Amino acid sequence: MAKKFKKLSKTTRMNFATYGLVIAAYLILQTLGNAGAMSSSLKGMLIPICAYIVMAVSLNLTVGVLGELSLGHAGFMSMGAFTGVTAAVALQDFIPSAPLRLAVGILVGAVFAAMAGFLIGIPVLRLKGDYLAIVTLAFGEIIKSIFNNLYVGVDGRGLHMSFLTDKTQLQEGGKLIIAGPMGIGGIQKISTFTAGFLLVMLTLVIVFNLVNSRAGRAIMAIRDNRIAAESVGINVTKYKMMAFVTSAALAGAAGTLFALNYSTIAANKFDFNTSILVLVFVVLGGLGNMLGSIVAATALTILPEALREFADYRMLVYAIVLILVMLFTNNPMLKSFFSRFKFSNFRGKEAE
Repeated sequence: MAKKFKKLSKTTRMNFATYGLVIAAYLILQTLGNAGAMSSSLKGMLIPICAYIVMAVSLNLTVGVLGELSLGHAGFMSMGAFTGVTAAVALQDFIPSAPLRLAVGILVGAVFAAMAGFLIGIPVLRLKGDYLAIVTLAFGEIIKSIFNNLYVGVDGRGLHMSFLTDKTQLQEGGKLIIAGPMGIGGIQKISTFTAGFLLVMLTLVIVFNLVNSRAGRAIMAIRDNRIAAESVGINVTKYKMMAFVTSAALAGAAGTLFALNYSTIAANKFDFNTSILVLVFVVLGGLGNMLGSIVAATALTILPEALREFADYRMLVYAIVLILVMLFTNNPMLKSFFSRFKFSNFRGKEAE
């Protein structure tokens, strides 16, 4: 078995290692939770960590693999959150099973986010560099503004929507799901850590299979040299759209998982700061490195909570840690220094 594993390519071995790490982490945390050896604060962070991991891996597909800077990823998360929760609430009487309703909500959130990604991708993917980043940033703010002014209710006649003010005119027994700037309240919390783990695994399967496919090689060719890719017949628009829509759909699924973990959710939760936070996960973990994104998303979600007892200094410490890690991972001199240090230790052990 070990010989067969060694014969696999470096990329394949790395992918299997990523799967193994995620499965091992899930089993360990699940065991600790069942044994009552996990703190309540860590239990409360498990589902958000899963959602942020999916967000980081999906954004890495756009930023690391495709090579385009997107600052509106929170907009796709918001789209998935609000549409997925609306579907889950509206189907509460028709689908009594919470896991099935969660699965439907995640699917609906992913589909609507993919549609939004397709529509925004038509004009946006013709741009490059700073221009693309600015337009995606504007898209995220537009989505937030739309949900801040949207009212959606459900009654015996079905779904009703209005904009700016509540004109849904629901029948007796009807329920207002999205209440404009108040967001969605009274959500039945049906997200589970197991569902989050399954979504992370599904995300990794989709991303790894896409990256290692013919389409993935075309996407990376576009990233490395767009003109050369076009010259050999690669349809640049098609493959850029494929990566962008896949990334948006996964972000929408993460948004639904995240939102169904809270009793109340508002559009302001998915602002520019959330997009920057996810981008930090990607950059810190390494562009194109999905395992790095997983580790960075987990560590940077837990770190602020771990430092909460140092209330006056925790964000300062958080910022210093980020700066130091960035310097360490991106400074050639530091990399060279530590590699020599490790090599000298290895030689010393051999001499002994």
